[in-house]
Amino acid sequence: MLRLLCFTAHPDDEASSFGGSLLRYAERGVETHVICLTAGDAATNRGGAKSSEELCAMRRKEFAAACKLLKVSHASVLDYPDGKLALQDFNSVVGDLTRRVRQIRPHVIITFGPEGSVTAHPDHSMASLFATMAFQWAGRNNRFADQLQGGLIPHAAQKLYYATTLFTMPDRQPVALSPVSATIALKSHELEAKIAAFKEHTSQAPLFDYFEGMVRKRSQMELFHMAASAKPIKMQVETDLFEGVLSHPERSEGSP
Repeated sequence: MLRLLCFTAHPDDEASSFGGSLLRYAERGVETHVICLTAGDAATNRGGAKSSEELCAMRRKEFAAACKLLKVSHASVLDYPDGKLALQDFNSVVGDLTRRVRQIRPHVIITFGPEGSVTAHPDHSMASLFATMAFQWAGRNNRFADQLQGGLIPHAAQKLYYATTLFTMPDRQPVALSPVSATIALKSHELEAKIAAFKEHTSQAPLFDYFEGMVRKRSQMELFHMAASAKPIKMQVETDLFEGVLSHPERSEGSP
């Protein structure tokens, strides 16, 4: 079975940036995984929560409901602090995500670009940097070698993609987005599921009308930039993130 791993920063990222693609590949029989680094308790919109603990619990439930709607095979929320990913020990977080890549053994990894997506959110940027290094290092036996003593083996995912867009938000700080190399044109039911999944995040209800308006106006597609490939190739225009991906590649382990 082919496997797709998505790294995000906050509950609702999975729907807003990746929802249509996650559903498409799930319906194609791909095993899909979403790992969200924070529970999103620093959000401006708090859904009536009286404490950070209450908001964390609320957003975890919303995340689970959204992932269920998107037919995600395995979804988890980690415990890194919302709004403070840039303050975490870089090597420690990369080691954690590298271990998860080696456990899941995805063929393709998707995440944000290092610019932080169209919102330029610093947590999005850090999720990108952590995930990028986990992609690069999970396949090498000289990175986090202690993990290999417990039965794990190196795993080199075949492709890494960054979500991107063809527009910026003029009311935000400047952002330089990755060029589009892959376009996933959403089918009607994928678009509606993306919107519905975002609306499972009821604590974020004040964003619903804005999000839906933006999606219907500009985002009836999800756009990606191929950031890395295990097999050296020229940049190419794609309509499928699994184009050229082998279910049983000859070389799945890295070398020193």
